[in-house]
This record gives sequence, structure tokens and C-alpha cells, in this order.
Amino acid sequence: MFHGSMVALVTPMHDDGSLDDVSLSNLVEFHIDNGTNAIVAVGTTGESATLDEKEHCNVIRRVVELVAGRIPVIAGTGSNCTREAIALTRSAMEAGADACLLVAPYYNKPTQEGLYQHHVAIAEAVPIPQILYNVPGRTVCDMLPHTIKRLSEISNIVGVKEATGNLQRAREILDCCGERIDLYGGDDATAMDLILEGGKGVISVTANIAPKAMRAMCDAARVGDRHVAEAINNHLMALHQDLFVEANPIPVKWLMHDMGMIPAGIRLPLTPLSENYHQTLRAAKRAADEAVI
Repeated sequence: MFHGSMVALVTPMHDDGSLDDVSLSNLVEFHIDNGTNAIVAVGTTGESATLDEKEHCNVIRRVVELVAGRIPVIAGTGSNCTREAIALTRSAMEAGADACLLVAPYYNKPTQEGLYQHHVAIAEAVPIPQILYNVPGRTVCDMLPHTIKRLSEISNIVGVKEATGNLQRAREILDCCGERIDLYGGDDATAMDLILEGGKGVISVTANIAPKAMRAMCDAARVGDRHVAEAINNHLMALHQDLFVEANPIPVKWLMHDMGMIPAGIRLPLTPLSENYHQTLRAAKRAADEAVI
């Protein structure tokens, strides 16, 4: 249903932390102009954890308005409270989002049965297409392949963002779920190989910086052209890695500010990128710019 390079969009903020609608509008146009296949609004990279509920819903609504149907909008609506996730998902559907991305419940460490029941409850309450999001490095909660298989039998659960970076895990999901659910990478460094294995795309942090190259890499990988995909991806690898020298989205927001794309705003408890990494990120950007598309 969704495919290719799907940007995990940052939420631009002024220096005082207030939301910047002008920069948000510019970013949407930047991605459409550069071939991004879909925009994911208010996911982890969009600082969902530091936006209040009203801001969260308003950013999703605004992105839908700005995109105006030109590419799909996937709304981050996950929570470790099932009732809150249902409310956010319903709000996103009413705003016109094409799908919702639901992170595995963090902090409270549910069982596999708890994960299953959580996602069943959301899927039954809100009929919008839904994408599971497994990122145990952040949630301390790992959605296992057998749980994903059970959830793949629900008609409006259409995909899973697998962000472990473990290609063997990706193969297990593909083997047990078949065509019932689409698999997306959530780890830029392994996304090319995941797509070549049969994944449909990547929800990408790197695409904030190099959208045209990410689209080209995904296009090549989706048709099985490893040679072209690798040639592009080799230039992107420094970004894939260095955008995580500190917690996402600290590095990507700093680099976008350095590029003149957004103001410097970021909300506590996140802080601006340490100066030690400034030249590292600039070098990664220069390497990405050398990719032949």
C-alpha cells in the first residue's frame, strides 16, 4: 500500500521551542519536489514525545493540508496508553491521514499478548490503515514475529516498521507473514538490504537530508538492482550512521539548521548537538551530495 522512501519528518521549531509553520510548509514542498514517496508526521523524529496532544493533532492536520493529496501522509499516533493511541489515531483519520504508524507501547513492558490486544483494540476502534512500529532500542519492548503474524490477519493492519536493524528478524517476518503485511525498514543503515530481501521501503531519517538520493536508492533496491542501489547507498552510509551520534532527532535537526532549512529549536529533554560532532555531520552531508542519481 505504501512504498519507497518515506521520510520521518522533523517538526520544525523556533529557538524558543514553539512550532514553526512556515518551515513546516517549506519542508513539505521540499520533499514533494525531491520525490519522497510519503511523509510520516509526528513520529519519533518529529518529537512526538515532547508535543502535547493538541500540538500533535494539529501538526498532523497541517501536514495533511499542506500535502493536499499529492503523496500519502502517515501519522504517528502510538502511545503506551491504549486509550490515548485510539484517540490520536481517530484524530488523524478525521484529519485525512492515509495511515497511522503505531509504536509498540513503551516503558510499561507489555507481554506479547498485551501487544497483540493493544493493536487489536486500536484496529477495531479506528478503521484507518495501520502500520506497526517495532523499535525495542527505545521502547524496551520487542514485538516478535509470531505476534506480527497474528496481527497481520487483521485487515487494516497493513505494514510493520522493523527498526531493530536485524536482517534475520526481517527475513523471519517475511517468511511467516508472506504477502499479508508489508515490511518497512526503520534503520537507514540496513534499509537497502531489507528492501532487496523483499521489504517495500524505509521510514527514513536520512531522507530529511538527502531525499532525492534516498528515493533513487529505494527505487533501485525495489526492482532488485543491487549494483545501482549500492552505488548510491555507499554515499549515504555516513549519514545513515552519523545521524545517530546522539539521540535522534538531535543530529538531523542540527544538520537541517546548519543547511538553513529550519530554525535551531528543539525541546527538552533533548538538547542541541554537541559541537564535537558538527564537522562529522557536515562531512556526512558532503558525502551524500556526491551520490550520482
